[in-house]
Amino acid sequence: MFTRVCCALALAALPLWPALAHDAPSKNATVTLVAEHELPNVPGKSLKAVLVEYGPGGFSAAHTHPDSAFIYATVLEGAVRSKVGDAAEKVYQAGDSFVEMPGDHHAVSANASDTEPSRLLAVFVVDTGETVLVRPDQE
Repeated sequence: MFTRVCCALALAALPLWPALAHDAPSKNATVTLVAEHELPNVPGKSLKAVLVEYGPGGFSAAHTHPDSAFIYATVLEGAVRSKVGDAAEKVYQAGDSFVEMPGDHHAVSANASDTEPSRLLAVFVVDTGETVLVRPDQE
């Protein structure tokens, strides 16, 4: 139920929110902030949702998120290849979800297809003051 509500809210708000200005280096990928709301019962924390859209063969560079961020991600369309923390790389299909704990390293985030697009919704619970949600690895 929570996933469906978040997806519906994010998709409904999509035209209202600009693209994030701090995307990780990527190929054929777009990250858009689609929802942001302070949590009334958790002072200092907000829910922020981003829609990640990958074209065929698209990917985001390896990255981390703010230390305060807990992330719940669900694949909305297609398939996404992901490797978070020490877990093995895995392909998630539409309807599958995964979490990222504070401090996790996201080594792989990519469309699993070279011919079809994919989309995922990442819902952050993060410190309200955080504005940079994606921090590319230093080269």
